[in-house]
Amino acid sequence: MIELLVVVTLIVVLAAIGMSTYSTSVTRAKEAVLREDLFRLKDAIDQYNADKGTYPPDLSALVTDGYMRQIPKDPFTESPDTWQLVMSEPDPANPNAAPGVYDVKSGAPGTGMDGRPYAEW
Repeated sequence: MIELLVVVTLIVVLAAIGMSTYSTSVTRAKEAVLREDLFRLKDAIDQYNADKGTYPPDLSALVTDGYMRQIPKDPFTESPDTWQLVMSEPDPANPNAAPGVYDVKSGAPGTGMDGRPYAEW
């Protein structure tokens, strides 16, 4: 009976360790996808600006003009609509020009494993 109790206790301890490792791995994978998505979005914004001399009015302009196939989903919110847009400053040389999307941040709540909020990535 004691041997059975020891075996069951050992299985429970190993399962708990496995579950914590699994949840950490899932979070790390989502953070890696978030970093990659933000890099791709910012790269497409920079390419748009280099080609057209102005920033895109919104993220959908990147798709319609062929810089991206689709707007990626935020891996934490699982929606392409939660990206937080950082608009460019008005151009003093051309005050009539509308500001465009200069940068993009995640709209996900929470803090990353590095201690920074996802909204600051």
